[in-house]
Amino acid sequence: MQANGGATGVAAGGEAARASASRRQVGPYRVITALDDPRTRVPVPERRYIARSVDGQHTVLLSLPHPGGDARRFLLEAEDSRYLLGPAAAPVTALAAPGEPAWCARPYLPVLPLPTALAVNGGPLPERTVRALGAALAETLAVLHAQGLTFAGVSPAAVLLAADGPRLSCYGAVRAAAPDGTPRSGLPGLEAGSLPPEQASGGRPRPLGDVYALGATLAYAATGHTTPERDELPAAFRTVIGRCLTRDPGARPPLAELIGALAEENPSGSTALLAPGWLPGRVIAALAHQSAAVLAAEIRPGGSPALHSD
Repeated sequence: MQANGGATGVAAGGEAARASASRRQVGPYRVITALDDPRTRVPVPERRYIARSVDGQHTVLLSLPHPGGDARRFLLEAEDSRYLLGPAAAPVTALAAPGEPAWCARPYLPVLPLPTALAVNGGPLPERTVRALGAALAETLAVLHAQGLTFAGVSPAAVLLAADGPRLSCYGAVRAAAPDGTPRSGLPGLEAGSLPPEQASGGRPRPLGDVYALGATLAYAATGHTTPERDELPAAFRTVIGRCLTRDPGARPPLAELIGALAEENPSGSTALLAPGWLPGRVIAALAHQSAAVLAAEIRPGGSPALHSD
Protein backbone atom coordinates (compact mmCIF):
# COMPACT_ATOMS: atom_id res chain seq x y z
CA MET A 1 0.00 0.00 0.00
CA GLN A 2 1.59 3.23 -1.10
CA ALA A 3 1.43 6.42 0.94
CA ASN A 4 0.31 8.46 -2.06
CA GLY A 5 -2.35 6.02 -3.25
CA GLY A 6 -6.11 6.41 -3.07
CA ALA A 7 -6.34 3.69 -0.39
CA THR A 8 -4.54 5.88 2.11
CA GLY A 9 -6.02 9.16 0.90
CA VAL A 10 -8.44 10.35 3.53
CA ALA A 11 -8.98 7.27 5.61
CA ALA A 12 -7.70 4.23 3.78
CA GLY A 13 -11.23 2.87 3.87
CA GLY A 14 -11.71 2.03 0.19
CA GLU A 15 -13.85 3.73 -2.44
CA ALA A 16 -17.05 1.90 -1.45
CA ALA A 17 -16.66 2.84 2.22
CA ARG A 18 -16.03 6.46 1.30
CA ALA A 19 -19.03 6.60 -1.02
CA SER A 20 -21.31 5.02 1.57
CA ALA A 21 -20.01 7.13 4.46
CA SER A 22 -20.27 10.42 2.56
CA ARG A 23 -24.06 10.17 2.40
CA ARG A 24 -24.52 10.02 6.17
CA GLN A 25 -25.38 12.65 8.72
CA VAL A 26 -24.75 11.88 12.39
CA GLY A 27 -25.96 14.44 14.89
CA PRO A 28 -24.70 17.83 13.70
CA TYR A 29 -22.05 16.29 11.42
CA ARG A 30 -21.81 15.14 7.83
CA VAL A 31 -19.50 12.15 7.44
CA ILE A 32 -16.60 12.72 5.04
CA THR A 33 -15.04 9.27 5.14
CA ALA A 34 -14.27 6.24 7.28
CA LEU A 35 -11.10 6.40 9.37
CA ASP A 36 -10.25 2.69 9.46
CA ASP A 37 -9.13 0.48 6.59
CA PRO A 38 -11.13 -2.79 6.72
CA ARG A 39 -8.39 -4.52 4.72
CA THR A 40 -6.11 -4.56 7.76
CA ARG A 41 -8.58 -7.04 9.33
CA VAL A 42 -7.77 -5.73 12.81
CA PRO A 43 -10.86 -5.46 15.06
CA VAL A 44 -11.91 -1.91 15.93
CA PRO A 45 -14.10 -1.41 19.02
CA GLU A 46 -16.19 1.32 17.40
CA ARG A 47 -17.07 2.73 13.98
CA ARG A 48 -14.87 5.78 13.30
CA TYR A 49 -15.18 8.53 10.74
CA ILE A 50 -13.83 11.91 9.79
CA ALA A 51 -16.77 14.31 9.71
CA ARG A 52 -17.56 18.00 9.41
CA SER A 53 -20.31 20.07 10.96
CA VAL A 54 -23.10 21.02 8.60
CA ASP A 55 -22.06 24.67 8.80
CA GLY A 56 -18.55 23.66 7.73
CA GLN A 57 -16.92 25.19 10.79
CA HIS A 58 -15.74 22.10 12.68
CA THR A 59 -14.01 18.92 11.54
CA VAL A 60 -14.03 16.02 13.99
CA LEU A 61 -13.12 12.40 14.55
CA LEU A 62 -16.54 10.83 14.99
CA SER A 63 -17.20 7.50 16.74
CA LEU A 64 -20.33 5.34 16.84
CA PRO A 65 -21.04 2.01 18.54
CA HIS A 66 -21.27 -1.09 16.39
CA PRO A 67 -24.80 -2.18 15.39
CA GLY A 68 -26.21 -4.24 18.22
CA GLY A 69 -23.74 -2.83 20.71
CA ASP A 70 -24.65 -1.33 24.06
CA ALA A 71 -25.25 2.30 23.10
CA ARG A 72 -25.88 3.34 26.69
CA ARG A 73 -22.55 1.90 27.87
CA PHE A 74 -20.79 3.42 24.85
CA LEU A 75 -22.03 6.87 25.87
CA LEU A 76 -21.13 6.35 29.53
CA GLU A 77 -17.54 5.50 28.59
CA ALA A 78 -17.43 8.44 26.16
CA GLU A 79 -18.63 10.76 28.92
CA ASP A 80 -15.97 9.47 31.31
CA SER A 81 -13.26 9.99 28.68
CA ARG A 82 -13.92 13.74 28.73
CA TYR A 83 -11.80 13.94 31.87
CA LEU A 84 -8.74 12.04 30.65
CA LEU A 85 -5.30 13.59 31.06
CA GLY A 86 -1.87 12.65 29.74
CA PRO A 87 0.24 13.29 26.63
CA ALA A 88 -1.56 10.73 24.46
CA ALA A 89 -5.06 11.20 25.86
CA ALA A 90 -7.79 11.94 23.32
CA PRO A 91 -10.78 13.02 25.40
CA VAL A 92 -14.22 13.30 23.84
CA THR A 93 -15.43 16.88 23.51
CA ALA A 94 -19.00 16.31 22.32
CA LEU A 95 -21.52 13.47 22.46
CA ALA A 96 -25.10 12.66 21.59
CA ALA A 97 -27.93 14.31 23.47
CA PRO A 98 -30.36 12.15 25.45
CA GLY A 99 -32.68 10.26 23.12
CA GLU A 100 -30.40 10.76 20.11
CA PRO A 101 -28.64 7.81 18.42
CA ALA A 102 -25.27 7.32 20.12
CA TRP A 103 -22.19 9.14 18.85
CA CYS A 104 -19.21 10.99 20.28
CA ALA A 105 -16.63 13.29 18.76
CA ARG A 106 -13.21 14.80 19.38
CA PRO A 107 -11.43 17.51 17.38
CA TYR A 108 -9.91 16.31 14.12
CA LEU A 109 -6.19 16.14 13.55
CA PRO A 110 -4.50 14.07 10.84
CA VAL A 111 -4.09 10.58 12.29
CA LEU A 112 -3.61 7.03 11.09
CA PRO A 113 -4.77 4.04 13.14
CA LEU A 114 -1.75 1.91 14.02
CA PRO A 115 -2.79 -0.97 11.69
CA THR A 116 -3.07 1.48 8.78
CA ALA A 117 0.34 2.91 9.62
CA LEU A 118 1.90 -0.56 9.39
CA ALA A 119 0.17 -1.11 6.05
CA VAL A 120 1.43 2.24 4.74
CA ASN A 121 4.93 1.50 6.02
CA GLY A 122 4.94 -1.90 4.35
CA GLY A 123 5.49 -3.75 7.63
CA PRO A 124 6.47 -3.30 11.29
CA LEU A 125 7.65 0.06 12.54
CA PRO A 126 11.30 0.87 13.33
CA GLU A 127 12.72 0.61 16.83
CA ARG A 128 12.74 4.37 17.43
CA THR A 129 9.06 4.62 16.54
CA VAL A 130 8.12 1.70 18.80
CA ARG A 131 10.10 3.17 21.69
CA ALA A 132 8.49 6.60 21.31
CA LEU A 133 5.05 5.08 20.94
CA GLY A 134 5.46 2.87 23.99
CA ALA A 135 6.89 5.59 26.22
CA ALA A 136 4.14 8.09 25.33
CA LEU A 137 1.37 5.54 25.86
CA ALA A 138 2.89 4.31 29.13
CA GLU A 139 3.18 7.88 30.41
CA THR A 140 -0.48 8.48 29.57
CA LEU A 141 -1.60 5.28 31.27
CA ALA A 142 0.42 6.26 34.35
CA VAL A 143 -1.49 9.54 34.54
CA LEU A 144 -4.81 7.74 34.08
CA HIS A 145 -3.98 5.20 36.77
CA ALA A 146 -3.06 8.04 39.12
CA GLN A 147 -6.56 9.42 38.45
CA GLY A 148 -7.95 6.10 39.67
CA LEU A 149 -8.93 5.05 36.13
CA THR A 150 -8.30 1.97 34.02
CA PHE A 151 -8.27 2.58 30.26
CA ALA A 152 -9.66 -0.88 29.43
CA GLY A 153 -9.35 -0.61 25.68
CA VAL A 154 -5.68 -0.37 24.66
CA SER A 155 -5.26 -2.26 21.38
CA PRO A 156 -3.65 -1.68 17.98
CA ALA A 157 -6.78 -0.07 16.55
CA ALA A 158 -7.16 2.19 19.61
CA VAL A 159 -3.79 3.82 18.90
CA LEU A 160 -3.85 6.73 16.47
CA LEU A 161 -0.56 8.10 15.14
CA ALA A 162 -0.25 11.86 14.63
CA ALA A 163 2.84 13.80 13.59
CA ASP A 164 3.41 15.04 17.15
CA GLY A 165 2.80 11.71 18.90
CA PRO A 166 0.20 8.99 19.45
CA ARG A 167 -3.35 9.36 20.72
CA LEU A 168 -5.33 6.73 22.63
CA SER A 169 -8.93 6.29 21.54
CA CYS A 170 -11.61 3.68 22.33
CA TYR A 171 -11.59 4.38 26.07
CA GLY A 172 -13.53 1.76 28.00
CA ALA A 173 -14.00 -0.59 25.04
CA VAL A 174 -13.66 -3.68 27.26
CA ARG A 175 -16.23 -2.41 29.75
CA ALA A 176 -18.60 -1.40 26.95
CA ALA A 177 -18.30 -4.80 25.25
CA ALA A 178 -19.81 -6.80 28.12
CA PRO A 179 -20.40 -6.43 31.86
CA ASP A 180 -17.95 -7.86 34.37
CA GLY A 181 -18.52 -11.56 34.95
CA THR A 182 -19.38 -12.16 31.30
CA PRO A 183 -16.71 -13.81 29.10
CA ARG A 184 -15.49 -11.33 26.50
CA SER A 185 -13.50 -13.65 24.24
CA GLY A 186 -14.64 -13.42 20.66
CA LEU A 187 -16.85 -10.36 21.10
CA PRO A 188 -17.06 -8.02 18.09
CA GLY A 189 -14.55 -5.19 18.10
CA LEU A 190 -12.18 -6.65 20.69
CA GLU A 191 -8.76 -7.77 19.44
CA ALA A 192 -8.16 -11.11 21.14
CA GLY A 193 -4.38 -10.81 21.45
CA SER A 194 -4.51 -7.50 23.30
CA LEU A 195 -7.32 -8.52 25.67
CA PRO A 196 -5.78 -9.40 29.05
CA PRO A 197 -6.60 -13.00 30.01
CA GLU A 198 -8.26 -11.97 33.24
CA GLN A 199 -10.55 -9.58 31.34
CA ALA A 200 -11.29 -12.10 28.58
CA SER A 201 -12.77 -14.40 31.20
CA GLY A 202 -15.00 -11.61 32.52
CA GLY A 203 -12.80 -10.09 35.22
CA ARG A 204 -13.04 -6.43 36.12
CA PRO A 205 -10.57 -4.27 34.15
CA ARG A 206 -7.69 -3.18 36.36
CA PRO A 207 -4.52 -1.16 35.70
CA LEU A 208 -2.25 -4.19 35.24
CA GLY A 209 -4.55 -5.26 32.44
CA ASP A 210 -3.62 -2.02 30.67
CA VAL A 211 0.04 -3.05 30.96
CA TYR A 212 -0.72 -6.36 29.24
CA ALA A 213 -2.68 -4.62 26.48
CA LEU A 214 0.12 -2.10 25.99
CA GLY A 215 2.65 -4.91 25.63
CA ALA A 216 0.46 -6.60 23.01
CA THR A 217 0.07 -3.31 21.14
CA LEU A 218 3.82 -2.71 21.11
CA ALA A 219 4.33 -6.29 19.95
CA TYR A 220 1.99 -5.51 17.07
CA ALA A 221 3.91 -2.34 16.19
CA ALA A 222 7.22 -4.24 16.22
CA THR A 223 6.14 -7.48 14.50
CA GLY A 224 2.73 -7.03 12.87
CA HIS A 225 0.78 -9.15 15.36
CA THR A 226 -0.11 -9.09 19.04
CA THR A 227 0.99 -12.59 20.03
CA PRO A 228 4.46 -13.12 18.57
CA GLU A 229 6.86 -15.82 19.63
CA ARG A 230 9.65 -14.41 21.79
CA ASP A 231 12.21 -14.82 18.99
CA GLU A 232 10.04 -12.80 16.61
CA LEU A 233 10.41 -9.70 18.76
CA PRO A 234 13.39 -7.43 18.09
CA ALA A 235 16.07 -8.14 20.69
CA ALA A 236 15.65 -4.65 22.18
CA PHE A 237 12.05 -5.44 23.19
CA ARG A 238 12.05 -9.12 24.09
CA THR A 239 12.39 -8.68 27.83
CA VAL A 240 10.20 -5.64 28.35
CA ILE A 241 7.34 -6.76 26.08
CA GLY A 242 7.63 -10.35 27.27
CA ARG A 243 7.13 -9.24 30.87
CA CYS A 244 4.07 -7.19 29.91
CA LEU A 245 2.51 -10.25 28.28
CA THR A 246 2.81 -12.61 31.21
CA ARG A 247 -0.51 -14.12 32.23
CA ASP A 248 0.14 -13.35 35.90
CA PRO A 249 -0.85 -9.70 36.45
CA GLY A 250 1.46 -9.40 39.45
CA ALA A 251 4.50 -10.26 37.32
CA ARG A 252 3.91 -7.43 34.85
CA PRO A 253 6.26 -4.44 35.15
CA PRO A 254 5.20 -1.17 36.78
CA LEU A 255 4.65 1.58 34.24
CA ALA A 256 7.53 3.66 35.63
CA GLU A 257 9.89 0.77 34.95
CA LEU A 258 8.42 0.30 31.50
CA ILE A 259 8.86 3.99 30.66
CA GLY A 260 12.49 3.86 31.80
CA ALA A 261 13.21 0.80 29.67
CA LEU A 262 11.57 2.21 26.56
CA ALA A 263 13.08 5.67 26.93
CA GLU A 264 16.46 4.11 27.77
CA GLU A 265 16.43 6.02 31.07
CA ASN A 266 16.28 9.37 29.25
CA PRO A 267 14.91 11.82 31.87
CA SER A 268 12.87 13.54 29.15
CA GLY A 269 10.93 10.32 28.57
CA SER A 270 8.84 10.36 25.42
CA THR A 271 9.51 14.07 24.78
CA ALA A 272 12.95 13.42 23.33
CA LEU A 273 11.78 10.33 21.46
CA LEU A 274 8.94 12.21 19.75
CA ALA A 275 11.28 14.72 18.09
CA PRO A 276 10.95 15.15 14.30
CA GLY A 277 11.79 11.88 12.56
CA TRP A 278 10.05 9.65 15.07
CA LEU A 279 7.65 8.44 12.37
CA PRO A 280 8.76 6.77 9.12
CA GLY A 281 8.60 8.94 6.02
CA ARG A 282 5.78 6.94 4.40
CA VAL A 283 3.58 7.46 7.44
CA ILE A 284 4.29 11.21 7.46
CA ALA A 285 3.42 11.33 3.74
CA ALA A 286 0.13 9.51 4.36
CA LEU A 287 -0.76 11.95 7.15
CA ALA A 288 -0.07 14.89 4.84
CA HIS A 289 -2.17 13.30 2.11
CA GLN A 290 -5.06 12.75 4.51
CA SER A 291 -4.87 16.33 5.74
CA ALA A 292 -4.94 17.74 2.22
CA ALA A 293 -7.88 15.53 1.20
CA VAL A 294 -9.90 16.50 4.26
CA LEU A 295 -9.20 20.20 3.69
CA ALA A 296 -10.33 19.81 0.08
CA ALA A 297 -13.59 18.07 1.00
CA GLU A 298 -16.46 20.47 0.39
CA ILE A 299 -19.97 20.38 1.76
CA ARG A 300 -22.23 20.50 -1.28
CA PRO A 301 -25.62 22.16 -1.22
CA GLY A 302 -27.83 19.62 0.51
CA GLY A 303 -25.03 18.50 2.79
CA SER A 304 -23.07 15.77 0.98
CA PRO A 305 -19.28 16.16 1.11
CA ALA A 306 -17.40 16.18 -2.19
CA LEU A 307 -14.00 14.51 -1.91
CA HIS A 308 -11.32 15.75 -4.26
CA SER A 309 -9.01 13.02 -5.55
CA ASP A 310 -5.46 13.45 -6.71
